Amino acid sequence: MDPRPVRIAAILVDRANYGRLKPVLERMRGRPEIDLRIVCSGTMLLERFGRARDVVLEDGFEIAAEVYFEIEGSVPNTMAKSVGLAIVEFSTVFMNLKPDFVLVMGDRYEAFGATVAAAYQNMCVIHIQGGEVSGSIDESTRHAITKLSHYHFPATQRAGRYLVEMGEDPATVFPLGCPSADVVAESESDLPLELLRKWGVGPQLDFDRPYLLIVSHPVTTEYATAEEQMEALLRAVKASGEQAVLLWPNIDAGSDGVSQAIRRFREFNPQAPLRAYKNFEPHHYVTLLKNAACLVGNSSSFVRDASFIGTPVVLVGSRQDGREWCQAVHRVEPKEEEILAAIRLHLANGRYPCSTLYGRPGVSERIVDRILTLRPYVQKKLHYTRREGGRL
Repeated sequence: MDPRPVRIAAILVDRANYGRLKPVLERMRGRPEIDLRIVCSGTMLLERFGRARDVVLEDGFEIAAEVYFEIEGSVPNTMAKSVGLAIVEFSTVFMNLKPDFVLVMGDRYEAFGATVAAAYQNMCVIHIQGGEVSGSIDESTRHAITKLSHYHFPATQRAGRYLVEMGEDPATVFPLGCPSADVVAESESDLPLELLRKWGVGPQLDFDRPYLLIVSHPVTTEYATAEEQMEALLRAVKASGEQAVLLWPNIDAGSDGVSQAIRRFREFNPQAPLRAYKNFEPHHYVTLLKNAACLVGNSSSFVRDASFIGTPVVLVGSRQDGREWCQAVHRVEPKEEEILAAIRLHLANGRYPCSTLYGRPGVSERIVDRILTLRPYVQKKLHYTRREGGRL
């Protein structure tokens, strides 16, 4: 008699999270040894963020559960309360699903809530993209998830070393690369012009001409200045004279300020060639990255996904400080003159060589192959490396 397929509860928390995890889920869906249970949560379920759970269904996946817990307000207090509700709601879902493994990705507070709920119910947690360094509360959240997780799939070799230095057993750390490598490799080159003209708000753009892609989220540790920082970015984009595609920010503390700055800019500059969108399917988003003349903002996708493409990046502010990035990234302070100068420099220089810093295509298949060799376990212990003269 064949053994029961391994049951994996995969947690999706927002549009970017799904975009990066999608190729792993596709490989899992094709394996009879895996019983995949997708759990949608966070802004995946909210209309004002594009309701990305609909995209999951359109991609042919079944959704085993939907978890609502986001508290409106976009301030630190509401983020903290949302984590508490996430723990409560995920606990019930996991009790019902009884997974062998809970799969989480990245550093979002929603994923942290899921990880706490799983760990306290003696469920084995697999974490993708641990060991990285960045700004904002995400830095602490990512490492907290690491300490509650049992197996680790960091995106870079350095991240893998950091996990071991944090006390994780090297036998549980597999630095195989980032699944984004597969998202980029499998995406189309041609822009979805019909959708770009149908969706969004603002003047229609001429996609035969160069355009900037703007994605800027609030830095939670600087949320009080989020509106001011976004205003500086938008002034720089206007001064550049370039047309721009803009995606709305995430739900983190300070996002209301970022949104206010965008709405005010559109109100006072109705003819400015800027078109704003809620959300894109993962492959459409990567196509926008591929075709943009320059990326402006602070999205982690600008550091990670764009590295495979060579699109120039003006990385604004501290949100990604500490991450590894390739030569295409130019980090500036959130000041109009610095942002503008970097945009002009990148437009003059053009594209950069593609980088393999975050891996090569085939990452997702390798991750799934490795997961199928893992055995669930519960009790973690710090791993100490014996060296000459004692222990660390």
